[in-house]
Amino acid sequence: MQETILQTNGLPHKNAAVQYNSFSYNINGEQVFLNSAAIHYFRMPKDEWREVLVKAKLAGMNCVDTYFAWNVHEPEEGQWNFEGDNDCGVFLDLCHELGLWVIARPGPFICAEWDFGGFPYWLNTKKDMIFRAYDERYLTYVDRYMDRIIPIIREREIGAGGSVILVQVENEYGYLASDEAARDYMLHLRDAMLERGVTVPLITCVGGVEDTVEGANFWSGADHHYRNLVQKQPDMPKIVTEFWTGWFEHWGAPSATQKTASLYEKRMLESLRAGFTGISHYMFFGGTNFGGYGGRTVGASDIFMVTSYDYDAPLNEYGRVTDKYNTAKRMSYFVTATGSVLLNAVDGAAALAALPQGFAARVREHGNERIWFVESSKDERETTSLTLPDGRTIPVTVGPNAIVPVIDRLQLEPGVHLTCNTYLIANEQLDGQHTLIVYAENGQRSYIELESEQPIQAENDGVRRQQLQNGGKKVIFDLCHFQEAQFVHLTIGGKPYRIVAINKDSADRAWRIAGKDGARWAIGYTDFDLVTDGTFRAALADSDAQPVHLGEWGTLPDVPQAPYVYLQAPVLGQWSTETCELSASQGQEASQPKAFSELGQPFGHLLYECDFEAGNETVTNLIISRLEDTARVYVNGQQQALVQKVGAAAVEVQVTPNSSNRLQILVQNMGRLNFSPYLGEIKGIAGAVYAGGHSIDLLGDWKHEESAVHLNEVNELPGGSIIRRTFVVEDGFDRAVLVGAISGQLSINGKEIKLEGYQDWFLHHTLDISDYIQKGTNVIQMGYVKSPLQRLELLVSSSNKELNGWRIADVDKLSRQPYTGGTGVPVWHTVPFDKPTLPEDVNAKLKLRLTGMSKGTLWLNGINLGRYWQVGPQEDYKIPMAWLKERNELVLFDENGASPSKVRLLYDQQSSKRWIPIQ
Repeated sequence: MQETILQTNGLPHKNAAVQYNSFSYNINGEQVFLNSAAIHYFRMPKDEWREVLVKAKLAGMNCVDTYFAWNVHEPEEGQWNFEGDNDCGVFLDLCHELGLWVIARPGPFICAEWDFGGFPYWLNTKKDMIFRAYDERYLTYVDRYMDRIIPIIREREIGAGGSVILVQVENEYGYLASDEAARDYMLHLRDAMLERGVTVPLITCVGGVEDTVEGANFWSGADHHYRNLVQKQPDMPKIVTEFWTGWFEHWGAPSATQKTASLYEKRMLESLRAGFTGISHYMFFGGTNFGGYGGRTVGASDIFMVTSYDYDAPLNEYGRVTDKYNTAKRMSYFVTATGSVLLNAVDGAAALAALPQGFAARVREHGNERIWFVESSKDERETTSLTLPDGRTIPVTVGPNAIVPVIDRLQLEPGVHLTCNTYLIANEQLDGQHTLIVYAENGQRSYIELESEQPIQAENDGVRRQQLQNGGKKVIFDLCHFQEAQFVHLTIGGKPYRIVAINKDSADRAWRIAGKDGARWAIGYTDFDLVTDGTFRAALADSDAQPVHLGEWGTLPDVPQAPYVYLQAPVLGQWSTETCELSASQGQEASQPKAFSELGQPFGHLLYECDFEAGNETVTNLIISRLEDTARVYVNGQQQALVQKVGAAAVEVQVTPNSSNRLQILVQNMGRLNFSPYLGEIKGIAGAVYAGGHSIDLLGDWKHEESAVHLNEVNELPGGSIIRRTFVVEDGFDRAVLVGAISGQLSINGKEIKLEGYQDWFLHHTLDISDYIQKGTNVIQMGYVKSPLQRLELLVSSSNKELNGWRIADVDKLSRQPYTGGTGVPVWHTVPFDKPTLPEDVNAKLKLRLTGMSKGTLWLNGINLGRYWQVGPQEDYKIPMAWLKERNELVLFDENGASPSKVRLLYDQQSSKRWIPIQ
C-alpha cells in the first residue's frame, strides 16, 4: 500500500490509519470498498440523526458523507452556532458510535441546492468581494470559518479516536475554473486544512489540486469518468464522490422521479464494471430545506428549490425505506459478499466463446476469480447462454436493457470456489456454517456451482435438481426462487455449508446486522431499526412468507396477525385569520429599492412601496431593472401581477390617470444561487424601477447565414455558430436590460460585450446594455448554445421616468388587521392542535397537506419550516415529530389570502405499520 503523505510548506502530514493504492483505500490495515451514504445533518432535527444513520448502516453503508453549512453555523457575522440541531460534532460522534466512517466536506462552498452554496448571506454585503476565487478579502473570511470548522473535524479523525477518514477540499471547482488563479485558490484551501492539523487524506471532486485524491461526480457514463481519473491519477483509488441517486425538484416543474430503482441498479453495476471501488450515494437521505435555506440553480431565471429535499433518494424525506433503498441495500450486500474480487480486479482480457445477438459481456478479474457483467439490449427479460473461457456454458437471465453479474470461480476459502449466475448477498459464517444467500426474481432459476479440492456431500431431498461431478468434488444446483426461503445443506471437506435461495422480494426484506462477533440476518421484515438500548425492532411485512433468522438471536416474539393499525392524524380546528396591512410607511426610506442583504435580512418577505404620477395613461409598463425573486405587484391596493420569470421584469399595470398612484411590490426571497459562475446575486429588488417602459421578445427572428432561427424551437446548429437579429429602440428610451439565455459570445452594434466568468451552461443572465444601444435599428449577435430556450427579452425604459422615494419594510413587522374576507391580499392564518397520542408499536411521521393555499411561508411553534407554493410538484410538507409540543401552533403566511379550509395533517403511508421488538 502507498502511504498517504501530504506536504505543505515542507511539513509532512500523515495518518497511518488511512492508506491507499491504485485499487482502493485501506483503513486500519483492511482493504475496503467505500459504500458511503450522503446525509446532511442540517437537513433534519437532531432527534432524527440516529434513525437515519442506523438505516444507512443496515443498508450496508460503511461510511457517511456530509457537507458542513457555513451559513448554518455563522448566520450573522461573528455569531457562531454549534448547538442543538447544528451540533455537527455530535453528529460525527454518532457516526463513530454506530461504526460509520465519515467523509467530511467543509467547503467553504458546498452547492447542495442550499442557499448561496453554503455561504452566509452577510458575506454578500462585503464590497468588491469575489467568491470562490483567490481573492484576499474573500479568503480572510474563509480562513476564519476554517478556524472554527476544521478543529471539529480534526478532533474526530480516525487517528484521534473518531471516524473521519477523508476531508474534501472545496467542491466541484472544476466546473468553474482551471486556470492558474484557480490553482492558487485550491492550494490555499488545501494548505488551510493542513495547517489546521488535518492528517487524513484530502480529496477533491470534479477538479483537483496537488496532494489530493480526485473523485468523480456522475449518474451515467461510468467508463468515461473512470478513464478520466486513471489518466489524471493512475496510482490513486477511484471513487464516485457523488453518485446521483435521484435529483432535486423546483417549483412548477414535474416530479424528478426519472431515475428509477431498476436504472439505479444498472448504473451501480456500470460503476462496478468500470472499476470504481467506492460509491457515495448522493443523496442517500435528502431531508428538508427548512427555513429559507432552499437554493436556486442554473438553466433558467426561475429554478427555485422546493422545500422538500427528498431527492427521490433511497431514504425519503421522512426517513422511510423505498424501492431505491432496497436496491442500494441488495447491491451493498453483493459488494460485501464479493469484495475480495471487486477490490483487486482489473479489466479482464479473457474472451467469451460466444454470446447471442442482443447481449454483451465484460469482465473484472483477479487471478482466476472473475465477475462477468452480462448486459442485454433486449426489450424484455430473456434467458441466454454464457460460455466461459474454460468451456463451461451456463444460463443467464437478464431483464430488459439491464445488467446481471455472473460470479466465476469466486474463492470462498482456499480450495473452494463458487460460480453463480445471479446475485450473491451473503458469504460468511452464520450458526457455525458457511452460508451463501442468493436471490433472483420470483420463480426464476439459478445456476450454482461449487468446486472443491475436497469431497462434497450434498443433501438430496428428491426435489431440487443437482449434479455431482468430478468424483464428487463438484456440485451444480438448479434452484428455483420462491416466496419462502429454500435451504440446501452440504459439507465440503467435512465443513458445513448451506445455501439459502430467496426471491427478490425477500431480498428486499432481508437485513444484515453486522456486529463485533459476526453478523446476523433477519429476512421477512419491511423495515428494521436499532433501538438505543441495543435491541432491534422490525416492521411487519404484508407477505405471508415466514420470517427467517440466521445467526445468534435471542428470544423471538410471536408475530401479530395484523401488520397495520389505524391512526387518525390531529384535526385542525378553527383557524384565526388576520390581514397583513400593506403599508411600508414605517419602513426604511431610500431613493432606489434595496436588496435583502443591504437591510440585514437573510430570508422572508419585503414590501417595497412608492408613489408616482401616471399622467394621462390608464395603463403603464413598469420595468424592474433588477429583480431576482418572485414578486406580487399592487397598484392602489389592488393586486395586478405575480412576477415569476425574474432577473428583470416588465409588468403591465392599471393606473389612475392624472393622479398619484401607490405602487407596492411584495417580494419573497426564494433562495440564492447555489451553483453558478455568478454567486452572490442580489435578493429582492436592487436598482431602478421605471414607468412607461417596453418589452421586446428576442426569442424569434434570428438568422444564421441566410437561415431563420427561432430560439424557442428545436434547432440543429453547431454550438458557437454566430446568429444575429435586429431590434428597434424608439426615441426617448435610453435604458436597456437584456435578460434570459444570453450567450458568452455577445456583441451589440458591432461592440463586443465581455461577460466576466460567463459559462454557456449557465443560460441565464441579466445585463445592462444601455451604453451599447442606439435610437432606431440595433444589431445583436451571439453564439448559439442550444434551443429551445424559455426566455430572451429586452426591457427598455427612459431614465426620466425612474420612480423614486421608496419605503421598504419587513413584512413580519407590518401591522395586522381583522380579516374581513376575500383574496388578493396577504394574510396570516393560525391554528392550534394537540400532540397526538400514539401506540407504542408504530413509528409515525406527520405531514401537512396545503390544499387550496397559494404561496408563502409555514411555521410550527415559531420554527420556520420553509416556503410553500402550490404550483407543484410538492404537495405535502414535513412536520417533524421532534418539534412537537403538547400544545402546538401552526402559522401560515399566504401571499394571496387563500383559505386554509382544506389544509389538513396526515400521517405518511408507513406510519400505520406495526413494529415488533427483536432481541
